Amino acid sequence: MKEPELIVILLNLVIVLIAYFMIYPKLAGADGNKLAISDIFASGISIIIAGTLFWNSGQEFNALFFKLNWFWFTLFTYAAIEIPLMLWYYKRNNVWESFSS
Repeated sequence: MKEPELIVILLNLVIVLIAYFMIYPKLAGADGNKLAISDIFASGISIIIAGTLFWNSGQEFNALFFKLNWFWFTLFTYAAIEIPLMLWYYKRNNVWESFSS
């Protein structure tokens, strides 16, 4: 793995861990709508930071079987890191129930 890929993956990992273990429990709790809005903000921060590092750099990112630009690589790796943690958080805090009310 090259350094740019590692930078983006670590950036996403740090943002997701801070979000799910520090911010979301205090800010959103088990409210699915608040979690969704907060997650748009968190993923936006990741994209903004990656954009400041790689915008117009022409850097290609290796995503195993295909190459992506910085935006799609950031979004792809963010989702890959976040989805398992999101499912765990939703199950642990009964967030699914907040969508039915």
